[in-house]
Parts: sequence; structure tokens; C-alpha cells
Amino acid sequence: MSNMSKCNVPKCKVPKVHLSDKVDGKDFEVVLCLNDNNSIVAKCTDKIKKLLDEVAKNEAFKALKETTLTLTGHGERAKNTLAVGLGPENKLTQLEAFRRAGAVCSRAIQKQKAKSVVVDFSYFDKTGWSKNMHKFISSFYEGFRLATYKFTDFKDEENSQHIEELYIVIDKKYHEQTNQTLNVSEGMCHGVETARWLGDNPGNKINPETLSNFVKEKFKGTKIEVEVWEKDRLKKEKMELLLGVGQGSSIPPRLIVMKYKNSNSEPVCFVGKGITFDSGGISLKPSLHMEEMKFDMCGAADVIGTICALERMKAKVNVICIVATAENLPGPSATKPGDVHRGRNGLHVEVQNTDAEGRLVLGDALTIASENNPKFIVDAATLTGAMVIALGKFHVGYFARDDKLADSIQNALKDSGESAWRLPLGESHRKLMKGDYSDLRNIGPTRECGSAQGAAFLSYFVKEDIPWAHFDIAGTAWNVGEEYPYCNKKGASGIMVRTFCSLAINEQA
Repeated sequence: MSNMSKCNVPKCKVPKVHLSDKVDGKDFEVVLCLNDNNSIVAKCTDKIKKLLDEVAKNEAFKALKETTLTLTGHGERAKNTLAVGLGPENKLTQLEAFRRAGAVCSRAIQKQKAKSVVVDFSYFDKTGWSKNMHKFISSFYEGFRLATYKFTDFKDEENSQHIEELYIVIDKKYHEQTNQTLNVSEGMCHGVETARWLGDNPGNKINPETLSNFVKEKFKGTKIEVEVWEKDRLKKEKMELLLGVGQGSSIPPRLIVMKYKNSNSEPVCFVGKGITFDSGGISLKPSLHMEEMKFDMCGAADVIGTICALERMKAKVNVICIVATAENLPGPSATKPGDVHRGRNGLHVEVQNTDAEGRLVLGDALTIASENNPKFIVDAATLTGAMVIALGKFHVGYFARDDKLADSIQNALKDSGESAWRLPLGESHRKLMKGDYSDLRNIGPTRECGSAQGAAFLSYFVKEDIPWAHFDIAGTAWNVGEEYPYCNKKGASGIMVRTFCSLAINEQA
């Protein structure tokens, strides 16, 4: 048995949000600014505008995207003012710009160790943006809150940079609608934070046993039904691919099935790769940066975070989430290169490289997903190093064999502001995965198009009449703060949770 029978919930300290039509006496006032031909268009009082105009003359601040300027001792609603740049209005991707501005603002104020912040959105009331005021506020809040996340479970010192209160000034006529969207954003943020926390925990704390226990504990008393298939059940259900990956570890693999039904619509299904530590197995990885392989369960973390968020926001959806979780270790019983395992769908797979294990556990999980006959299936996995080479830390790569589902994904990405790029998947890729000694092999005969090979392998485990997309998050699952200011520079990102939530909601609206 593991020395950790259950996991605690994340210790996130989040700012309390207040909507008001007037606020005074806080630590910091945030002023959102646009750049107009190198002039600052500041959404603030005339007094602060004059100060910013003087600053602009000295070219100290031009309101460029994601830039800030602190005016210490100058403020009308607070002791100090923080000017935050949104960039030129004609280049503004509005929701994501506000999300990023919220993150930049949050990080700047945390450095000042301020406890209370006020942001006045009433200056946007008389602009063409007023009809989407609630969306801008919620996006700002998402960035602001997500930038406060810190993983401190194993640090003695208290976080002294915690922002306690965020005051949003807005006319009362917008309060009800804004509160509704803020509740949705709060749920999404909680899901992202849960995914980050799971990814950030080390492999000796999160393993197939403790991850299963965490899920059961986390969703106890909610509308989410949880079922965990342990070793005996996996054998009975003929899940040899999942069992084969985990047989080198003293902790057996699990399949975690979570169902949230708050709608009578056709279910949608998300599937996550949950390799809680990946040594590569017998095909051992290099030791350099192997400690980062605790992040190999970030696909599972995203799926858990997604259903967590949907339940938290009481979304009217019918969702099934499936996580296949195992440790990939080189124990005396570990799968050897050349071994053949039979998948639940009857296909035999020759394991030519034990470090291509994610597609094996997903194969059995996708078969289970298909048996539920959902409207669509989306899987998430840190699947291939080739994806990191192709797209770096900037984009998630995804493959979709259904154009309609791909269009829905693009709409969800617009909502979330996250970046993903559709890559091609064809019959030529599928042929590469045909085996010499079995139906399939888990790696192709060439190093070319490695990410497409992984997707092609997975395609054999999804019924052809079910729309399906595969998200390879290998490049963006952790350490992406340079690209996304609301993510930490080190640690799990939780990227794709918000996109998956939007996809589920939009498709069942």
C-alpha cells in the first residue's frame, strides 16, 4: 500500500471578489490603458491621465501589451496606481488581452505585497465595448486569479504575497450579468488549479492509487459519480494494454471513470493519459530532467480539472471523463521490447519501445469511451517529444478526423484564448502502425511524423462513426509562463481545461 492513502485538495489562496459602484482606500488601483499612435488612452480619472501623459512624454510607459507602470503614492481610490498596457486597440484580441492584463497586473501587485486591489471598469461603459463588459471583467479575473496560483505544499514558509481582495467598480446595471459570468470563471479557474496541483505533485505523492483516492474524495457529495477499476477488474475487462504498461510497478494501474450528468443531452467524453511517473520502462529514458516525468499525467489532470470545473459551475452538460493511470517503471515484471499485449478491442500490439506507453493506456481507455457511444471523444496526453520539436511551448497540437468537431474546437479556443494547431492525420499515417508480428506496433518504422504516428495508433481504438480528436499537450503541459503570463514559469499549466469546458458547454447548449 502507498504511504499516502488519500490526497489533500489544493491549498490555493484566491482573492475574494467584490462588485461595487464605488470603492476607496485600497492598496492599489489598476488603470487599463490602450496605445493609440504612441499616445496613452487611459481608462481613469483626469488626475491620473495627466500623470500618465507626463510619463508618456518621457517614453517610460507606452501602454504596450503586457507592460506595467507603478505610480507609487499616486491614486484616487487607492494609495498607489498600477497602469497596465493592453496594446493598440486595432490589434486587440479582446478577451485574451484582458486575461493577460489581469495576469500581469496580479504578478506586479504580488511583488508589492499588496492585499487589496481595485479595478474600475466603469470607464468602458460609454464605449463600443459596453455590451461585452461582463466578458471583459470575467476574463480579467481569470488571468488575475490564475496568476496567484502557487504550489507550496512542501515549503515551510507561508506565502506572504497573497492578494486578499479584488474590487471591481462597475455600474449596478451590470452586476447580475457580471456575477453570472464570474461564477463560470471561478469554476474554470478552480478546475485549472486542480489540474496544476495534480501535475505539480511528485510521483511519490501522486500515483495510480492516490490519484484514484483523490478523485473519490474530491467528488464525494457532488453530482459526479466515480468508479475505479482496480487490477482484478482490469483483468476481467481484458485491459491488457493498460495492465502491461503498469506491470513493472509495485502499484497496479487503475481506470478512473467519472460521470457528470446535469443534462439529458447526448454525453460527450474526455479521456486522459495518467502516467504518474514515466521512467521509460525497460527502454529507459536519459536521466537528465527525468524528474519532470511526474508531469506525464497532465492529460489526466486536465480531464479531471475539466469535469471538476463543469460541476463547480453547474454546467448543463452530460460528460463522461475517463483516466487511464499507471507508473511506467523497469521492474522485474516489466513489459519487455518485443512483448505482445491484447487490447480490449481485440487488437494485438507489439511493444517495440516501452517508452511509447501513453498510447497503450489510452488505447484501452478509448475503447471504453467508444463503448459509451458519446457525441464525441477528445483525449489529452503528453504523448510525443516530436510535438515539442514541432510546436515548442507555443501551441498544443491536435488531430481531428471530423471537420465539424474541429470547427467546434476552434470556437472553444477563441473562448479560452489558448493556442492549438490542427495537424494532418491520414491513412498513410495509420499504415505505419501496422505490425509485423501483431495487428499493430506501438512505434512506427521511421522517426518522421512521430506525433502523427501516435495519433494514428490511437485512431484504431475509437469507433469510426464517433467524432474524435487527440490533443498532444507535450509542449505546453508545464513550464510555459514565458508564453502565457497567467501560468507559472515552472510547473504544470492546466492548459486546455478552459478549452475543454467551453467545448463541452458549446456542444450541448
